[in-house]
Amino acid sequence: MSEPSPDGVRSSFFGRRHGRRLRPGRSRRLDSLLPRLRLVMPAEGEALDPAALFKPAVVDVWLEIGFGGGEHLAAMAAANPGIGFIGCEPYVNGVANLLVLVEQLRLGNVRIFDDDARLVLSRLPEASLGRIALLFPDPWPKKRHASRRFVSPENLDSMARVLRDGAELRIATDDPLLVRWMLAALIAHPHFAWLPRGPEDWRGGAGRARAGPPPWPRGAGPSGRRGAPSRCRPRRPRTRPGCWPRSARSR
Repeated sequence: MSEPSPDGVRSSFFGRRHGRRLRPGRSRRLDSLLPRLRLVMPAEGEALDPAALFKPAVVDVWLEIGFGGGEHLAAMAAANPGIGFIGCEPYVNGVANLLVLVEQLRLGNVRIFDDDARLVLSRLPEASLGRIALLFPDPWPKKRHASRRFVSPENLDSMARVLRDGAELRIATDDPLLVRWMLAALIAHPHFAWLPRGPEDWRGGAGRARAGPPPWPRGAGPSGRRGAPSRCRPRRPRTRPGCWPRSARSR
């Protein structure tokens, strides 16, 4: 379903929001813990300050889009306590699972937006994030659903705008069709540079130290899924301070 937000940004979330009925303990966490961790949008027309969401202060803020069950996000937050993590996931069952992990690991550096990630991207200031992770998004394999895939020129524009100098976009999928789709979109995009130089960069071995990201943190790899994350970096510089150059598509 597609619907406009109060600031005019159109949300285009098409996946499920609910799965199996939650156990009582998970339902209670949605009522008690989620309100304390939920990212609340600022007033219309105001930008979202990601660093201000965390106390004590953090040295950087990373965003994970579609965190699923939250295993990767929780493991990364536990391994990087000085970094603030914003996780976006509309699927209620996945949010409930992350809340269990946050409680078990006593994580104080996680904030949750249980709605469409596009709404967060539209409100973030330019160059405000150090990393974005997009791991195993829905491949939408049918041709008529291709426009629903998250990696699109418009969403890449939004992610490039909010990533700062030296930041990374990390992507992963185990779907062959989506691999080709995402790489074609990223390589063609004027504001991203794909870092790997060859297959060894994501298969392991000597090339991993050169361009590929490290293996999944312990406990962070999606259960039963194959494929290591690959990295892209936003191209710089901007044309002038505070101004992001428009791509040819938006002119």
